[in-house]
Amino acid sequence: MIRVEIRGENIEVTDAIREHVEEKVAKLERYFNDVPNTHAHVNIKVRNNKRGKIEITIPMKGLTLRAEEVHDDLYAAIDLVIDKLERQIRKHKTKINRKFREKNPDADFFNVSAFENGKEENDTDNDDDITIFRSKEFTLKPMDSEEAVLQMNMLGHDFFVFNDRETDGTSIVYRRKDGKYGLIETN
Repeated sequence: MIRVEIRGENIEVTDAIREHVEEKVAKLERYFNDVPNTHAHVNIKVRNNKRGKIEITIPMKGLTLRAEEVHDDLYAAIDLVIDKLERQIRKHKTKINRKFREKNPDADFFNVSAFENGKEENDTDNDDDITIFRSKEFTLKPMDSEEAVLQMNMLGHDFFVFNDRETDGTSIVYRRKDGKYGLIETN
């Protein structure tokens, strides 16, 4: 059973909102053979412009489902984020089932019969074929994160890989959706 943990920011999570979220998340259980005993972490935020943002993360063994949606109508945002999660499941069901069958030939993580309602006609197995269209090789130059951000901006990219001068490890700077910058450091 997927238990739902809801956290609200700038909004009181009413019983009606809680029931709607729990009902929608429960619909996802039909896609699993053995419903994972896990928690769905739901963040509901209301911004200054009164737009609702909902984020749902469902961590499971070997798989994490995550989606977010922003909408003027909070209930519509909930419906849309559940649709996104269902698309993720449909898209990756073959790959994940194959991975589980390698460990146990009789096991399937996802319930295949849940997909046989005609809704999946466009989701074919060619999603399994990952094609790399372009490959690039370059030497990582030692620099600090500020220099890497400047280099990224000069190139017009959304991310930049570099060798961190301070840690001597590979790091990545990236531009976030809010226009600020993020840094990913490796061990």
